[in-house]
Amino acid sequence: MTRTALYPGSFDPVTNGHLDILRHALGLADRVFVAIGLHPGKTPLFSFEERLAMINEVARNTFGADEAARITVVSFEKLVIDAARDHGASFLIRGLRDGTDLDYEMQMAGMNGTLAPEVQTVFLPASPEVRHITATLVRQIASMGGDVTQFVPQSVARLMAERFGRRT
Repeated sequence: MTRTALYPGSFDPVTNGHLDILRHALGLADRVFVAIGLHPGKTPLFSFEERLAMINEVARNTFGADEAARITVVSFEKLVIDAARDHGASFLIRGLRDGTDLDYEMQMAGMNGTLAPEVQTVFLPASPEVRHITATLVRQIASMGGDVTQFVPQSVARLMAERFGRRT
């Protein structure tokens, strides 16, 4: 039986924290769908296509071709549990940085568990060295001219610098 996970998020941009959780997810699942949520009311920094390419490139460079082949990037616009069902995932991957994340994620897991009891939520703690990283803070730092190379892969830092009209 293939163990399939869905790892949902905005990934705008993909950070070293995301990669940390994805590495752990690959240890639990045979196949991981990285599901980029698309919300009509939000304007992301990067388009879905850019995020898809970014994640695929970073996955190959970080995990190697064999592990990257176990990752599929998809989009979703509906409930995360519906996306999990659509892709045959039996569990959701959720990263935890701190107690605030845990409080929020427990509420979401409870709601998702009620709506789809067959889809489990698995919490993965972020490694200490990436626990402080959020995509929101990375975008903010980059938009104000700061150096984000400690928080994202080099290729992502270059894309962000280009987006904000700076050199790396």
